[in-house]
This record gives sequence, structure tokens and C-alpha cells, in this order.
Amino acid sequence: MRSFYIFIKCELGRTYKVASAIVDTVSETRQVHSVSGEFDLLAQFAVDDDADIGRFVNKSVQTIDGVKDTQTLICFNAFTPDRGQGLD
Repeated sequence: MRSFYIFIKCELGRTYKVASAIVDTVSETRQVHSVSGEFDLLAQFAVDDDADIGRFVNKSVQTIDGVKDTQTLICFNAFTPDRGQGLD
């Protein structure tokens, strides 16, 4: 599985509706957080290794009513307490 995050800017007054729509309709969603700053939401997704992330963002996230803009961050490695030591 490939993990990635998407910062999402919403139309004014639509943040909670967008968050609900993502959680309710996008099965690849892991978490959605409301955040401060330039963007309104930070959502984590996981897709199959061979999935086209750009196409996923375009079809599954950017088409949600109330989404104004996105910025995608693709993850390389996950460092966790059970996997974080001895990797250098």
C-alpha cells in the first residue's frame, strides 16, 4: 500500500461537509483532520502500490462538492516505534 496526504482548501462554510463527504464516500481514506493555516483539511489516504495517485486525487477528491484546491504529499517511508530503529 502507498500512503499519501492531501491538504484540502474548501469553499467558505463547507469544511465540515467536505470532511464528511470524504470519510463517507472515499474508501481509501484513513483519517481527515481539520487544520489551521492555508488549507482547511489534511486527509490521509492509502492506495494499492500500482494505483495512479494523480488520477485518484483528480477523480476521488477534487470532484467532491466544496473542494476548492488541493496539495498532495506522497510518502516515501513510515517510521514507527516498531520499524524506526536500525534503518541507517
